[in-house]
Amino acid sequence: MHYDCHIAGDLLVCTLTPDRPLLGAVFCFSGMAPLAPVEGGRLQYALGSFTEVALPELEAGQPHVVTLKYTGGYIPSNRAWMPLGPYLRHGAHITPLPATPAGRKVPPRADPRPLNGLPLVPQPSHWSPSGGEIAVDGFEVGGDAMGAVAALADRQGLAFAGGHPVKIVMAEMPNDAYRIEIARDGVTVTAGSYGGQFYAGITLLTLLQNGPLPCGEITDAPRFGWRGQQLDTARHFYEPSSITALLDLMALLKLNRFHWHFADDEAFRIALDSLPELTQQTALRGEGQVLPALFAGTPCEGGFYAKETVKEIIAHAAALNIEVMPEIETPAHALALTEIFPETRDPGDNGDEKSVQGYARNALNPAMPKTWEVCEAIIDEISALFPFNHLHLGCDELPEHTWMSSPRARALMEEHGLKTTQDLQGWTMEKLGAYAVSKGQRPAAWEEAAQGANGGIGHNAILFSWTGLGPGLDAARAGYDVVMTPAQHAYLDMAHTSDPDDWGASWAAFVDLPATIAWDPVPDSALADNVIGVQGAFWSEFTTQDSQMWPMLMPRILGVAMMAWQSERPALETLEALSDRYHVDDTGRVAIGVA
Repeated sequence: MHYDCHIAGDLLVCTLTPDRPLLGAVFCFSGMAPLAPVEGGRLQYALGSFTEVALPELEAGQPHVVTLKYTGGYIPSNRAWMPLGPYLRHGAHITPLPATPAGRKVPPRADPRPLNGLPLVPQPSHWSPSGGEIAVDGFEVGGDAMGAVAALADRQGLAFAGGHPVKIVMAEMPNDAYRIEIARDGVTVTAGSYGGQFYAGITLLTLLQNGPLPCGEITDAPRFGWRGQQLDTARHFYEPSSITALLDLMALLKLNRFHWHFADDEAFRIALDSLPELTQQTALRGEGQVLPALFAGTPCEGGFYAKETVKEIIAHAAALNIEVMPEIETPAHALALTEIFPETRDPGDNGDEKSVQGYARNALNPAMPKTWEVCEAIIDEISALFPFNHLHLGCDELPEHTWMSSPRARALMEEHGLKTTQDLQGWTMEKLGAYAVSKGQRPAAWEEAAQGANGGIGHNAILFSWTGLGPGLDAARAGYDVVMTPAQHAYLDMAHTSDPDDWGASWAAFVDLPATIAWDPVPDSALADNVIGVQGAFWSEFTTQDSQMWPMLMPRILGVAMMAWQSERPALETLEALSDRYHVDDTGRVAIGVA
């Protein structure tokens, strides 16, 4: 079977040439959003972006063209919009078709750009050179924090341990702050916390990869306490080694919060004792599974994380001064949950609302007792598993008019004086937030959790502003603590450029390296106390192999890290020059310094 596909304007033109006659063949694939055939076949089945097109009889050696179009007004902008994981089903046979060459292609730079400043991401708060430099082979390693830096260096193949003396001094300093005095006879590190010592070690490790050490004093402290990176492991299952490699990269950039998005419409990835059905029925997607091959690269794929694996990842993060925040998705983005537990839907609900991903009825119904039984069981086990005691409850992209055709939801709204979908969502999130608090958790949620006549989730929740800065600023004015993660600047799954040979989504923007620093997380200084952080995000709808993540994160995660740490906006020239000194291969292994 020969297969080819290309973009022609707003159409996808796919050509299939079989090597033998085929009768009753079905062309199966996923995409960035819902698709439909224009010609060359008949739509047989669709769930979200997963599509099955019934083909007419195919003759051996004769090309057959199937033309597809995205519904909902989407226009393909690059290779990532081509059919994902295409295959043919004919009778009992499955024939995988060649995949579109995936991932971003990054041309190497011939020569590094000149750097005005220290070769560090992020740049330190203050640097006072004393003159001269010293060549050392490495540093004496002592204490837990420096030991963690040495272990990180060993994993990455970076030089660190050696003979240059390092003295650790404990003093009253802000959390994660540190001071380093570099002299010919030794280095003195002053800090008041594990994080401060660890980041001093990261600074020394980074300087060491860039040549002789400059003598002088570095004084450094972060702007924000929350410096995060999110990873979507629901749409694509990442091997644990890829997650720990991401944690290593985060630590080298002084990021300290890993937002683990393991549950969504398509899967629930952490095995729970109380609800074993979740991973048993959603770990794999594809042929013969509960859900078809949504966003998959093959006809069937996936995986899940056992509790012991989760604990190992949390321990790995803790040594790197990174806290791990789990996210469960409620009330929307719950297609998998509602498929496994249909009692979470009102059987009398005849509404036709769909999510932006094309899923019908993908929201848990708060009027159904099973919804609370399932949600509370999940919160119980996830709260006990993650020691950070922050639990993200989701609450994004609830389809318009959800629950408005549910008699049971309408009765619940009447009982509590609620009028709109947003009112019922706010009531639901407040109740979920209260339960999370009862389990010792500080709740968190996406920006939509501030909606509703009741003022939203409450309970000292942290809200994550993703559609832009505006909702975050509104939430901050309402008294919420806010983490800024605007898609136009911090969503690292967006394509870097408009080049059709690039890779990634584009619904929010094309996000190049300059865009990651072309914004102000706190444009209203009166809200400074409520904006507690900056976070990058990486969603995995079009990621089918772990290796595809790294050229999407790099180099843009450098900009996110600088915005999260530095008090002043980084100079673009400095960021571009530094991007020439940080390199990640397709396994996540980091190299630092000019090649």
